[in-house]
Amino acid sequence: MALLASTAQAQQRVVAFGDSLTAGFGLPQEQGFVPQLQAWLQGQGVDAVVINAGVSGDTTAGGKARVGWVLDEGADLVILELGANDMLRGVSPAEARRNLDAILAEITARGIKVLVAGMLAPPNYGEDYRVEFDAIYPELAAKYGADLYPFFLQGLGQAEGVAELFSLMQSDGMHPNAKGVQLIVEDIGPVVLDALQ
Repeated sequence: MALLASTAQAQQRVVAFGDSLTAGFGLPQEQGFVPQLQAWLQGQGVDAVVINAGVSGDTTAGGKARVGWVLDEGADLVILELGANDMLRGVSPAEARRNLDAILAEITARGIKVLVAGMLAPPNYGEDYRVEFDAIYPELAAKYGADLYPFFLQGLGQAEGVAELFSLMQSDGMHPNAKGVQLIVEDIGPVVLDALQ
């Protein structure tokens, strides 16, 4: 008797590898980026588990130090979101680039797809810093053939003016609240879906 091949797809494993924006800093567990993204993907009919590999305060150097063991259980896709803390600490863009380059090399060497979720430097850092920092993400994504989501917080751009934008942030003005995370997920979700398919 011939055995019928199963047409069911195995559950896909997405690793969200980043800092406090990924970790869900300041939010109840179910309202953070990872659970909201998993719920969004499941709402699209995708059988996926999203692993929270976010560490609050992490820099690209910290990410470089832990990427190997984070990936030991495998993944179908890594969402790489690091660099904001480097910028806040005044780490040189060249150093952040070297660390992100090493992280991407490790991920791609394992044959895992990666979605680079970029960060943008604010104008008050000066034009030279901003230009050098902002170029890191598109250039490294191109180097490794990775998908690019230019700015992790771009979903908040759906806000109507500064007052509404403020209402999407926690009191520290740096981390999105649950509604802000929802907008981020609605914006990045289709990009994650495309990367998985």
